[in-house]
Amino acid sequence: MAAELHPRSGKLIGLSNSNRTAQRNQPVQEFNHGLVLSREPLRDRDVFTVRIDKKVNSWSGSIEIGVTALDPAALDFPSSATGLKGGSWIVSGCSVLKDGRSVLEEYGRDLDQLGEGDRVGIQRNGRGELHLWVNGQDCGAAASGLPSRLWAVVDLYGKCTQVTVVSCEPPPDTEDQEEDEEEREEEVVLPSPAALTTEACRDHEDRTGALVLPAVPALATVMNGSAEEVPEVTRGHSRPDKFPNNFEPDTVLTEHQLFDVFNNAIVSLYRSEDEGGEDLGLGGAGGGGSDPSRAGAGSNNGARGGGGNENGNGGSAEGGGSTNNSPSGSAGGTAGTGGMTTNDALLFHEKCGTLIKLSNNNKTAERRRPLDEFNNGVVMTNRPLRHNEMFEIRIDKLVDKWSGSIEIGVTTHNPNNLDYPATMTNLRSGTIMMSGCGILTNGKGTRREYCEFSLDELQEGDHIGLMRKASGALHFYINGIDQGVAANQTPGVVYGVVDLYGMAVKVTIVHNHNHSDRLRRNNAIMRALSPDVGRPRPALSLTPDPEAPDRLLFHPNCGQKAAIIGDGRTALRPHATDDFNHGVVLSNRPLHSNEVFQVRIDKMVDKWAGSIEIGVTTHNPAYLQLPSTMTNLRSGTWMMTGNGVMHNGTTILDEYGHNLDRLKAGDTVGVVRKDDGSLHFFVNGVPQGPAAWNVPPSVYAVVDLYGQAAQATIMDDMADLPPLPDDNSEGPTAMSPGSPCSITGASAASDLRFHQLHGTNAVITNGGRTALRQNCRSEFNDAIVISNRCLRDGELFEIVIQKMVDRWSGSIEAGVTAIRPEELEFPNTMTDIDYDTWMLSGTAIMQDGNTMRNNYGCDLDSLSTGSRIGMMRTASGDLHYYINGVDQGVACTGLPPEVYAVIDLYGQCVQVSITSSSGPLDNSLCTSNITEKSFPIHSPVAGVAHRLHNKHGKNVVLLGDGCQAVRVGGYAHGIVFSAKELKTDELFEVKINEVDEQWSGSLRIGLTTLQPPDLPSCPLSGLSPSLTQLRSKVTWLLAGSEVRRNGVLQRQNYGCSLDRLTVGNRVGVKRCSDDTMHIFIDGEDMGPAATAVAKNVYAVLDLYGKVTAVSIVSSTLVEDTESVKAPSLSSDSCSEGEDDSTPCENEPTLVPMAMAFLENHGKNIQLSNQNLTAARVSSYNQGLLVTAQPLPRQQLFQFQIDRLNSSWTSSLSLGVIGHSPDRLNFPSTACCLKRSVWLLQRDSVFHNSLKICENYGPNLDTCPEGTVLGLLVDANGCLHLHVNGMDQGVAAQDIPTPCYPLIDLYGQCEQVTIVTNHVPAVGAESGDVRCQGDMEKADMVDGIKESVCWTPPPAVNPNKTCEYQALCSRFKDLLTLPDGYFNEDAKYNLCYCESCHKLRGDEAYYKRGEPPRDYALPFGWCRFALRIKPHCEVSNTFKKWHIAYHGTSVGSLRRTLDHSQLLPAESSSVFSASPVKAESHGSYGEPEENSAPEREIPCVRLSPTMRYSGLEVFAPKVQFRDPRSLRCHHAQVGFQVCVRPGSYKVGPQSLGISEPLDPRFSNTEIEWITKEKGGTLLYGLLIRVE
Repeated sequence: MAAELHPRSGKLIGLSNSNRTAQRNQPVQEFNHGLVLSREPLRDRDVFTVRIDKKVNSWSGSIEIGVTALDPAALDFPSSATGLKGGSWIVSGCSVLKDGRSVLEEYGRDLDQLGEGDRVGIQRNGRGELHLWVNGQDCGAAASGLPSRLWAVVDLYGKCTQVTVVSCEPPPDTEDQEEDEEEREEEVVLPSPAALTTEACRDHEDRTGALVLPAVPALATVMNGSAEEVPEVTRGHSRPDKFPNNFEPDTVLTEHQLFDVFNNAIVSLYRSEDEGGEDLGLGGAGGGGSDPSRAGAGSNNGARGGGGNENGNGGSAEGGGSTNNSPSGSAGGTAGTGGMTTNDALLFHEKCGTLIKLSNNNKTAERRRPLDEFNNGVVMTNRPLRHNEMFEIRIDKLVDKWSGSIEIGVTTHNPNNLDYPATMTNLRSGTIMMSGCGILTNGKGTRREYCEFSLDELQEGDHIGLMRKASGALHFYINGIDQGVAANQTPGVVYGVVDLYGMAVKVTIVHNHNHSDRLRRNNAIMRALSPDVGRPRPALSLTPDPEAPDRLLFHPNCGQKAAIIGDGRTALRPHATDDFNHGVVLSNRPLHSNEVFQVRIDKMVDKWAGSIEIGVTTHNPAYLQLPSTMTNLRSGTWMMTGNGVMHNGTTILDEYGHNLDRLKAGDTVGVVRKDDGSLHFFVNGVPQGPAAWNVPPSVYAVVDLYGQAAQATIMDDMADLPPLPDDNSEGPTAMSPGSPCSITGASAASDLRFHQLHGTNAVITNGGRTALRQNCRSEFNDAIVISNRCLRDGELFEIVIQKMVDRWSGSIEAGVTAIRPEELEFPNTMTDIDYDTWMLSGTAIMQDGNTMRNNYGCDLDSLSTGSRIGMMRTASGDLHYYINGVDQGVACTGLPPEVYAVIDLYGQCVQVSITSSSGPLDNSLCTSNITEKSFPIHSPVAGVAHRLHNKHGKNVVLLGDGCQAVRVGGYAHGIVFSAKELKTDELFEVKINEVDEQWSGSLRIGLTTLQPPDLPSCPLSGLSPSLTQLRSKVTWLLAGSEVRRNGVLQRQNYGCSLDRLTVGNRVGVKRCSDDTMHIFIDGEDMGPAATAVAKNVYAVLDLYGKVTAVSIVSSTLVEDTESVKAPSLSSDSCSEGEDDSTPCENEPTLVPMAMAFLENHGKNIQLSNQNLTAARVSSYNQGLLVTAQPLPRQQLFQFQIDRLNSSWTSSLSLGVIGHSPDRLNFPSTACCLKRSVWLLQRDSVFHNSLKICENYGPNLDTCPEGTVLGLLVDANGCLHLHVNGMDQGVAAQDIPTPCYPLIDLYGQCEQVTIVTNHVPAVGAESGDVRCQGDMEKADMVDGIKESVCWTPPPAVNPNKTCEYQALCSRFKDLLTLPDGYFNEDAKYNLCYCESCHKLRGDEAYYKRGEPPRDYALPFGWCRFALRIKPHCEVSNTFKKWHIAYHGTSVGSLRRTLDHSQLLPAESSSVFSASPVKAESHGSYGEPEENSAPEREIPCVRLSPTMRYSGLEVFAPKVQFRDPRSLRCHHAQVGFQVCVRPGSYKVGPQSLGISEPLDPRFSNTEIEWITKEKGGTLLYGLLIRVE
């Protein structure tokens, strides 16, 4: 055979040197796609050898080599060799994989450790065995039974980037060795089953050694070429050349017959032992038969009372009390150990954790105070574990209070000398622990996904075991199932250790003395005899019967309390009145497709609850440790129980079919798996419809004789059964309306399902209706599911959250995508997709992975189990979300017509099910309750109660002296007013008394300048039917979650929707001193709803829709919900309209408690200035601070950031801690505190290290030096953050008393100082506070105080740390504009990025000019202030002119700046100046009488919002390279200008855009056009960088 590579190879492979050298291209960027195969199939005994030429260190893993039966000429090359199927054997590292599944661990040399120049080869010898050769050395047989036609495979994976084929020829001297081996093998003869079983059950009198089990290793080797699961034989033993000569040498048995022979023999041996026979030696190498001398050293054949060699292979003595703890049925390993006495049994050591109580002769350990403490529960064994000795425990008790559960492992520490830690994973040496489903070595994770089982999900009664093999490999066992090698090279002397952590309270060491457990311990031998677990096997019969192998019977291996009688057709619980479980029985073979397995209930008892359960499982009954009930099994099992269906112990259908608990004796139940993979159940012959889909083909039938069911018999006659339905219809049993999958009132179910393609951690069950994330406590992502088809217009896709875990932060994410499932490469999370995808994550609407909108009307992270989430695309392309049936409003617009629903089972969300059908929604029928958090109800403060005005809507009746209002008819005409004008900061609040669910809509509330006394005396006329139509005077109102002004929408998704309120909820309205309207719901301030609210306003309510009666709960005294009112940045400091002679009315002063830092603090903290100043003196962490005094209610604790260090990333965090810090052991960072801690970090809120809120306030990492931060706990126990005196709202609730302020000087923040005096109003000089009398007329328009354009002082300006502003400044420098154009004082340069404008507390819209006109702040842009020309009347311009924006090109900047105004010339801006014909409709001026009809007048387009002026058609993008980061960016430029009132005309947008560009400005009024020279004044240069 030529030593060449095949020309077809992986897509990154390049061949050279006559196809003898292969190189992986892009070795640093890519680690796979490096497959190469031999040019021709291998000849027997030829070693295909390659030399490793090059390696890189960028990756883990290295070369992989093996063979495949796939022809490279037609092969679709996978990314790596382990992806080869169809007969492929690959050696990877030190493991051997067949078709991608591991078949042998710890084989040969570790290929990952080979270096450049090493040679590695692969060979198929003449006996069909696979051998690996490393540097000329044979590593032994890796696999057997290989086909003859194979190609060599080499994978240039990971570090390996180049190899060269060096030879392909037989190694020297192999033929002679193989011939000798073949001669020796010819002497091995198989026994007959009859002789084997007869000899196994022979009377024990003249027994000199076991006859059955000594042959097991030999048979396993003959069958499989290796016996990796078989216990090792001590050196004194040799493999027998022949079986004892009483066996029939001519008998030939199949592999499956041998399986059953040994299964029955082992069961017979153990049963005979339980009945009084002595223990049969399990390891005599050939003892018995004609040559008893072959028993071998170390055996103790039947000596009664002698110490059997427990760790040798000899038989154990009955009187010696030997315990065989090997999972293979043999202890094997260390010789020379005396017989184990009862005092040598594995027990728990008397020295244990501080909360542990031992009992039951130290076999049981229990953690005291399990509901108060979760750790200090470590116990260890009383002696080291022996090689191949099983240490197994049973979970006796769990509690449901904590997260995390039992942990188990080994340690080299002697318990006599160990200072027990709180948890064993805190030990940093000599310890290997299994925690969850991973392995931790010395406290650090070494294997994240060790097995599919998680210890955190085990239940009471489950078993956990471990064993250190003689080879040093550590194995764990869960319910008797070997989970594989957890660690290699485990030290020789180790103790078993159990940590009763979290939920785990009590465990007991299991000493195995019954045959069912010992049968489980021999599973390894059975697997070696039958490697194809789960493959259909013909039933064994020693007498040939052509029909017997296909007959369905019960398997003899059954539950502990069950028995099989009647030739395998009947199963019963003999003591049904004493026990209610352990009655599981399985069929003796897998079911055929469309084969019905049906049983009749023969006998029932009425003592217990529950009854028969039936289903299927993938587990082979021959080696399954049967659980107490089948629903405890966590893998490969589908069961019908009651009238529900469970999959792997989790309910997937609640209301499925006839309730099995109601069946009587004589009733029948059945199950069938159809050839399409669907599972159906029958009750008395009636099909119940499909219960599950995608059930694998090789499943065994299961019957659980549970509770009342005592006996059942298989029904062979299926002639009377009705034919199975051919479709996937739901069957005759309709789902109940309460079912998660039901349709309210509909008879036909929706065809919406989850698609069969999904994320790697997602599982689709319940016929595509249910999706869940597997390994939910070890995996938090990779669980994206998508709908099976596009959503129709107006069709709701709704799911219900069925299961959550509290292990992670974040939760479900939902949205839509235009990507077809077949074309989607499922990412870790759906927000990683950067095209055609719209998602709701928390409160953020994200498009293509970028946040396009924050603070949407609902927060998905706050939803809990039972919450419903729906998505709908309207015919106009809008996306709406529904929470518990309530529309949350428009999330985004412009969606394409064909979108799929997407659910990301992220973080805490584990399982969801589809709940609703398609079709248009009628929101008037939605009657869901409010989903927001409830807040404590306040009693009204003392004083004169508010009253309602006697002028009201025609359907309203006032009661209780004007304190109650009732709508007596219809759904409208329910407007009522407050009796008097509201004072500043006066709260007007009502409680809902009655609702009428027949109506949709709800209460509306707001403020109005309408004077009720001016209304006609007759209440039947002169008043609008609803508040949204009240437009005779200016009215601000909240309807649902929409804020409107005179009926025009101003803001969407404000606070909690009023439509969700019900009886007992309270709603209030307040006009604050900063001219804003605030809405209160159940006492919580929802924040500013409207700005620029007039002074003289009345409270107004509309008893609309379902709300029919309210009563007043507030009084005329102002309710002081906050002791400290923060000064507003956008208004003056004092209230208006006060006649007091003092500049401002003095508020009552509080005497605050003096605060200082506690002497107990982080180790890098140094205090000074009488403990008012704290500095971190080294590193970036260990900077925790706590105040010495608790924080009183209603007192604002403030501190200032003194020093930042830009060498670090991130910055400080702050919060409160609910227990005394005097003895607090400060960790490295605040996020490590996990008890009674509320922490504000970046823009998120954490409670006990779990995130509870996102997008709260400004990002603390962007706070510059000089920022003043504050904490306040109000009277209701709510925590508030203040930034430069501005309250950011409620961050957390239920703060305990006392609590202590906590600061973590982390990262950039190095020094802070407690502020002991009040912070002056922003923008005002010390002692210079203007009040109403000092204002000029320009500040007042019709009694409405307008906010002037303010600039924060340097202490608030985030110039120093805003990277976005620095990037924009570097682009400005690249424009080489003269510095003389710009204001020298940098404090007037403002950044409007998200962090900066939140930090300043900017509103989105302000008013300017005379008369006042709205303008929007340029969020997302950065403003550089321009120098104003001396001839301008600055005061008049700033106060009386309007603010607008103008987008332009970079090339027009210099000319525009030279003239200090926007020139109405064609050359001033290619994109924004355009000629307008005087006679056209675009002209706003009348043409002169004698003017030419085609004369063109150039004009300049402006807009009050940069959302229009910043469009690319006006402000074209230019690309530049950042000189600092060298990255390329796109930039746009524009101007903020002052415009003289009357010099421009307002008109519609001229771009033909249909969708609204700005919610405040209609598209018909968004473009301003001016033609006047001198009508504009440049105020600032705007730059936006992407």
